[in-house]
Amino acid sequence: MAKKPGKRRIGVVVPIGALRGRESTGVGEYLDLIEFSGLCAKMGIGLIQILPVNDTGYESSPYSALTAFALHPLYIRLGDLEEAADFRQKIAEVGRNFGRERRFPYYQVLRAKMDLLREMYRANAGPIAQEAETGGLASWIKENSWVKAYAVFRRLKEANDEKSWKEWDEGPAGAPDMNAAIEALWAKPELRAEHLFWAWLQKALDAQFSRAAGAVRNAGILLEGDLPILMNEDSCDVWAHRNLFKMDLSAGAPPDMYSPEGQNWGFPIYNWDEQAKDNYAWWKARLKAAEKYYDAYRIDHVLGFFRIWASSRVDSTSALGRFVPYLPVERGDLEKLGFDSDRIRWMSRPHVPTGELWDAIRAGWDAPPEPEAVAARAFDAALDRIGNEELWLFKGSINGEKDIRALGLHPAAAEFLVKAWQNRLFIEYESGKFFPVWYYRSSRAYASLSEPERNDLEALLEKRRADSEKIWEEEGEKLLSVLVDSSPMLPCAEDLGAVPDCVPKVLAKLDILGLRVIRWFRSWDEDGQPYVPFDRYPELSVCTPSVHDSSTMREWWDKETDQEHFAAFIGVPSLPKVYNPGTAKIILKHAAASASRFRVFQIQDILDLSRMWYSPDPALDRINVPGTANEFNWTYRIPASIETIAGDIELIHSVRELADL
Repeated sequence: MAKKPGKRRIGVVVPIGALRGRESTGVGEYLDLIEFSGLCAKMGIGLIQILPVNDTGYESSPYSALTAFALHPLYIRLGDLEEAADFRQKIAEVGRNFGRERRFPYYQVLRAKMDLLREMYRANAGPIAQEAETGGLASWIKENSWVKAYAVFRRLKEANDEKSWKEWDEGPAGAPDMNAAIEALWAKPELRAEHLFWAWLQKALDAQFSRAAGAVRNAGILLEGDLPILMNEDSCDVWAHRNLFKMDLSAGAPPDMYSPEGQNWGFPIYNWDEQAKDNYAWWKARLKAAEKYYDAYRIDHVLGFFRIWASSRVDSTSALGRFVPYLPVERGDLEKLGFDSDRIRWMSRPHVPTGELWDAIRAGWDAPPEPEAVAARAFDAALDRIGNEELWLFKGSINGEKDIRALGLHPAAAEFLVKAWQNRLFIEYESGKFFPVWYYRSSRAYASLSEPERNDLEALLEKRRADSEKIWEEEGEKLLSVLVDSSPMLPCAEDLGAVPDCVPKVLAKLDILGLRVIRWFRSWDEDGQPYVPFDRYPELSVCTPSVHDSSTMREWWDKETDQEHFAAFIGVPSLPKVYNPGTAKIILKHAAASASRFRVFQIQDILDLSRMWYSPDPALDRINVPGTANEFNWTYRIPASIETIAGDIELIHSVRELADL
């Protein structure tokens, strides 16, 4: 039975690591939620949403987890551990080293904490081993059986210098019965101490997070977690349960205005047919683990439960991706439209004119070797000529963009060939089965069609899309019903991107709240692309001005938006050009008055209600910049301690006004 979303609430989104509590050690910690919930209660905030908190190892993105079950050691409070008595000075030193940073140095803080945790464990190895035999740790392991595979995986990952399990020198990867192989490793006496370290650590993390979640609940506030739909290929779950995943395909998102070649996340897609055999036991176990802490959960990329955009593992972009599932265009369909084998090949295999490659190399040539040598190398390494024509096909050894880049060609030649590889109308992903390339109307093959041929082809593609949407609706309702019926938590969906018509229909049917980001919730097909009025927001939705992958409202207003258009939309044409607390209050009040059940604000947008917390540049307040990998992303911290911010009476009053709406 679907969960009813309850009363209207104002919420705040904050990464755990962003908090600065009285006892934080270099980074926000689970127990900081206790102090933070007190501040939220003063402000009238009724929901705290956090980013994912599963262990990601030394990868800072919370959406690239090593596990769907284990918690991240980064957020542990060292001083709260029973074993901390003899380590107070070292714990304080970690706090001094990292506590004043504007953004926390992810790797250094994690390394310092893990080193101390190892020391604590070694100093108490005897009592911990005894507890694992007959005490609380033994009971905890029995109740959380996933920890065995996690502990074995983490030990092997450390022993192999943190490399992917595909590159390990040892371990049971590929064993016919992975469960039995993992149990055998777990039981080895010589490995027991190392395995127990990870189990002891997870038990401590569970205790701290449970205590914090209980305090949030006692404050009358919902705690909402974030469950990424996909798993990192280099994760314990994929390693231990490969049958649940399709390893030959990489999940992502199709091209759009922000990512013209799409997004290739590198994560395998789910094998839903295999998961159905045990009635989706893995997903049910995942929800059961999460509901120990959360009252609600965000389903990241909910579109993936309907259909996922998937690319070949040999492509680096997702420009040649396809939807899974999808009713394919078959060879017989094309033959009925009058296309013979040669023309089907013309549409589905990229053809490269001699002159175009030459022109690209000349245009991009700026240093030795001579362009003739560059061109000869490119033709010889990547292409086969069609008879005596000035037209070439890619060699049979080229199966994707990665193969082209691996040839070591001159950059001008490599870039041209990658674009040429994408220049086709169809991809033939299985023999006789075709999917239209996202940019098929810009392809050489499409341009060569007559108008009647284009009309016939467009009609066929629309028929396949409509028929596929029926499958997507059935798939989404079936899979999301499993989630909704398996947990008392309230589901909220992140339904951004190219959303099929069936998605909002299924979400409404199952009482799942969708997401409405103000800057993107517009009537895109109408003249002027007007913003949707706040009173027309669906009640079963979460209204928010910004998300962790976007700029803050302050940066959006100052640098990105058409200010006059938005000011006219909210009926306040005299808004200042430079964002200030007055601007923030006006915009956030309109958002808070929307018809959505939850109105949720990033912590940065709330803090911008007071100039006291303004960064010199609003770009410094971003959590993540998609498409980049650096030490900046995912390391945001609030600009002052929770205690100090709680003393900003004007800020508390401003947020209380939003809540009172």
